[in-house]
Amino acid sequence: MKRLAVAAAVLALVGLANAARGAEDPNGTWKWTATFGGNQSVEMTLKLKLDGDKLTGATVRDGQETAIGDATFKDNVVSFTTTREVNGEKRVTKYKGTLSGDSIKGKSERERNGQKTETDWEAKRQK
Repeated sequence: MKRLAVAAAVLALVGLANAARGAEDPNGTWKWTATFGGNQSVEMTLKLKLDGDKLTGATVRDGQETAIGDATFKDNVVSFTTTREVNGEKRVTKYKGTLSGDSIKGKSERERNGQKTETDWEAKRQK
């Protein structure tokens, strides 16, 4: 009976820890296909690491790794930005998505030539 009470207490503490940071775990490698210009498809990889409240990581596109910035994870929502330089021009993309199991689904937003573009994205965790 005493072992059962100890086991129940340990499970309760683990549950509280998970509830404090969100029920889901964003750690890992995620992949999706992004479409640019309506016809160019690019394979994207996202590497995420959550350490306490700090989310870090990088995206990989065309073999080039780019660190993510302004990254947060709260209430199962992943949010971050990427900044890439293309032809001497900095391009910032903002990502926001909801984590559910082995999927992050959301929207990305970028601005180019004064025009904002919003795109759906859905990444799957790689095992």
